[in-house]
Amino acid sequence: MKRKDFLYLTGMGFGGAMLSRIPVIGSPIAPEAALQGVDVALKKRMADVALNQARSKGASYADVRIGRYLNQYVVTREEKVQNVVNTESYGMGIRVLANGCWGFAATDKLDTDSIAQTAAQAVAIAKENARLQTEPVQLLPQKGYGEVSWKTPLEKNGFEVPVKEKVDLLLSVNDAAMKGGANYVSSVMFLVNEQKYFASTDGSYIDQDIHRIWPTFAVTKIDAKTGKFETRQALSSPRGMGYEYLIPRESDKIHGAPTTLYRNRYDMVEDARAAAAQAEQKLKAKSVLAGKYDLILDPTNLWLTIHESVGHPSELDRVLGYEANFAGTSFLTLDKWESKKFNFGSKNVNIVADKLQPGSLGAVGYDDEGVGTKQWDIIKDGVLVNYQAIRDQGHIIGLKESQGCCYADNWSSVQFQRMPNISLQAGKTPLKPTDMIKHVEKGIYIIGDSSFSIDQQRYNFQFSGQLYYEIKNGQIVGMLNDVAYQSNTQEFWNSCTAVCDQSDYRLGGSFFDGKGQPEQVSAVSHGSATARFNGVNIINTARKI
Repeated sequence: MKRKDFLYLTGMGFGGAMLSRIPVIGSPIAPEAALQGVDVALKKRMADVALNQARSKGASYADVRIGRYLNQYVVTREEKVQNVVNTESYGMGIRVLANGCWGFAATDKLDTDSIAQTAAQAVAIAKENARLQTEPVQLLPQKGYGEVSWKTPLEKNGFEVPVKEKVDLLLSVNDAAMKGGANYVSSVMFLVNEQKYFASTDGSYIDQDIHRIWPTFAVTKIDAKTGKFETRQALSSPRGMGYEYLIPRESDKIHGAPTTLYRNRYDMVEDARAAAAQAEQKLKAKSVLAGKYDLILDPTNLWLTIHESVGHPSELDRVLGYEANFAGTSFLTLDKWESKKFNFGSKNVNIVADKLQPGSLGAVGYDDEGVGTKQWDIIKDGVLVNYQAIRDQGHIIGLKESQGCCYADNWSSVQFQRMPNISLQAGKTPLKPTDMIKHVEKGIYIIGDSSFSIDQQRYNFQFSGQLYYEIKNGQIVGMLNDVAYQSNTQEFWNSCTAVCDQSDYRLGGSFFDGKGQPEQVSAVSHGSATARFNGVNIINTARKI
């Protein structure tokens, strides 16, 4: 999925057009033809066929991914169900290193002869590629784990919940919004289950069962007199959880914000009801006066700024110029890291890469190179200290082992470096958003994400949101409209003067983040607590006719 399609899904509309843009991976197949019910012992035997054949054909290294991918999308609008989509795909991808070069081939035929032929094809491709390669691939060492498994911790498997229950929830969301005064509302539920088996010549046999969910909606309110309209998107976050995410708990409520927000659960009906009222308020809100403001950014807004201005530029393949699709290259060049003193942000800025955090989209036990996942610093006390790297890149920055952030979105896709969860660490001093607001003389409190623009080196940018509240002399005095903040990455992160404590820490994230050519999508979370940024330039986005 292209980055513009991600924006479409998160901020510009739903309904029938959405279905033409969601990633349907592979072809729908009958459940009895898939890997459901195929035991781990049989997967291991299939993997060994591929590994042994690759070795016999001259591969110095090989890995195998056997995958079954389930996707479900339930789409509604007002009182109607627009679509229920189920897709299922299975097969095997084989990656090899031969003559110092990568080769890859994939098949959906999992009999012995087909697997052996595919492995031989991967080796042949590697040897042909090696004729053009000037420098052999250098792989960081990786221990074998033997036979291990990992599963997303679930309280309620979303795929086991009847479609009717999901439809009923979405229609109740729409009903709440319409009764609240909305003219239009669309709601969607996305569910993904990746059943992946990895094996390699390093001696790993890894079975993983990964689940993700994303409930979302869009509400539109029209002023019948003027013809003007306003929208409010859901303040939900996609999660690496089961259906329990949609079972709200009072203990997860964030108190003190102008709208109800949750920490680890989500009340979709309550949010829709609030969205209808807030869309109407936006129609009456005054247009912002451009200038410098202190910003209070809620995690529902800040996650996207973290993603674009920290996550993408710290991908080592972008830094090296190996990758530029969908997000450009990076201003965080190697000389900045080598200096060990590049001032990325203020001392309040501590950014961590993390594939371990429970409930996050990136949480897995092992990446698609069979590397155990971990956590590491990207920005420490405002200084650039590391990047995101995988096995064939790590030697460039002196790593002794991979950081475990390799991923492929399907068995038929070759794995490559993808963003882990990238998060701003909460402040250590007790601080709530209400306390933070009390000390702002002239500011804006921004909730929710919307459109944005950033240059090809991830440096100059502007971001907008869903809800904007004016702050004067330590108090919220009303709603604003037509707001976007504009800065460059260094200037912005150096303006960070405070971050709320861990009690306010929440996850946002992208369900469909695009990268590569041929393009692939991945899911990644970005956590933070509410943060303050001083003296940020605000522009007025209103169109004047």
